Amino acid sequence: MVAETPVDEIAGILTGAAVRSVGRAADMGVVEFDGPQGEEVMAHLQCPFRIVQDGTIVLGSADMRYAQMDAGERAFDEFRTVFDARAAKLTALLGQARPRVVGVTVGTAGELTVTWEPAFRLEAFPDCSGKTEAWRVLLRGGAHHGFPVESV
Repeated sequence: MVAETPVDEIAGILTGAAVRSVGRAADMGVVEFDGPQGEEVMAHLQCPFRIVQDGTIVLGSADMRYAQMDAGERAFDEFRTVFDARAAKLTALLGQARPRVVGVTVGTAGELTVTWEPAFRLEAFPDCSGKTEAWRVLLRGGAHHGFPVESV
């Protein structure tokens, strides 16, 4: 029997959290939040993901594959990819706006959607048929939940 993803617990961790930053650790996407009581909340994304605003993709995991103009051969190691440039710009906007998470859904195949205002969505799409971790939502020093459940 496959364990079910605890959607209510994940929503409880994220709903009301302020979106603080978007970045990466190697090839893993990281979205950081400040919880309603000041706790550190993170989403670690090891599967394809994107951030959409008003129907436009503003950042996607595939952006990590492309160097910024004139970045050189070490663009990935030096955090000089298209992803890094767009994530920095988005993080600056988030720092000013401090948007709050208003919705969280998890699909039956592990799709994670986190919605915040104004009209932003984080969408993660697990694409592995095995038990490899696709994403994880965690409280620093506390609960960790992810997909598939058995991988966390």
